[in-house]
Amino acid sequence: MSSLADQSFEPTQRQIGARRPIAYWLLGVAALVFAMVVVGGATRLTESGLSITEWKLVTGTLPPLSEEAWLEEFGKYKQIPQYELVNKGMSLAEFKYIYWWEWGHRLLGRFIGFAYALPFFFFLLTKRVEKPLVWRLWGLLALGGLQGAMGWFMVMSGLTERVSVSQYRLTAHLGLAFLIFGASLWVALDLLRGTLGQKIAWSGTAKRAGVLAGLVFSQVLLGGFVAGLRAGLSYNTWPLMDGRIVPRGLFDLSPWWINFFENHILVQFNHRMMAYVLFAFALYHLFTLKREVRPVKMSGHILMAAILVQAVLGIWTLLAVVPVLLGVIHQGGAVLVLGAALTHLHLAGRR
Repeated sequence: MSSLADQSFEPTQRQIGARRPIAYWLLGVAALVFAMVVVGGATRLTESGLSITEWKLVTGTLPPLSEEAWLEEFGKYKQIPQYELVNKGMSLAEFKYIYWWEWGHRLLGRFIGFAYALPFFFFLLTKRVEKPLVWRLWGLLALGGLQGAMGWFMVMSGLTERVSVSQYRLTAHLGLAFLIFGASLWVALDLLRGTLGQKIAWSGTAKRAGVLAGLVFSQVLLGGFVAGLRAGLSYNTWPLMDGRIVPRGLFDLSPWWINFFENHILVQFNHRMMAYVLFAFALYHLFTLKREVRPVKMSGHILMAAILVQAVLGIWTLLAVVPVLLGVIHQGGAVLVLGAALTHLHLAGRR
């Protein structure tokens, strides 16, 4: 096993002592990202994401504080297609409901930015960050900035010609959130387990664990397209779609490849099929862990249980025609499944 001592640097005692605090801080950031995904899911399901039509980094922190300010914000919302074509005639009270969801989502994003940046610069300026960790933490900061920009880029897609945001941009926004969560968790595990700088030992178990983590992330992206197209609001039966295992109309759009991203039928079908593939491969992987050490075996069982619960939640959400509560739980559950997959991979690949 390679160790920090094998590297071309020698961490100071202060840096060694800071490993655990930095790990706990990163786990806290990951928990905040989890909360952000949940709030984002509620914002999407309540169709609140376009209620704030401007991006004001500083002044946007405060909500409208007077009746006049509320009417001004409502007036801006009335100028976009979503109001004209979907919510025309809504009351100010109804507007406030969707506004608070989007405002809370943006405020939480700002809070996460501060919760990351302030401790990061403290650790950095007090020389508590060892060399292999510096670029990783800078990378996480860059991803956070990119995520903020992607969030506004996503909102912009629904302000002029659409009544909802682009499914492409929503999926990119969702995928970045999961990437930030996964990277924060991974670095925290490195610090807690003393494996920073160590390469993954790609044993058979680690390779299968890596495939599982990749499948989970792919399923998240497929779910993003389902959410962006609201494809879960149709074909609300299981296990059949429109009375068939393989429904009609999978490739009705032209050119053929666009069906994977814009055809409601194929998008939902792909999400279902990936769930089956993920479940089957996880079950197979579980049976290969009989001779593994206890932590790897236990994390594999936890991952299998998480995938099973998430599959049941997905079916329940579909059959219930995506109520807000179930939809939010299902989206939050995806974060936990990815966390379980990455933890299992870390235990299997870094020993």
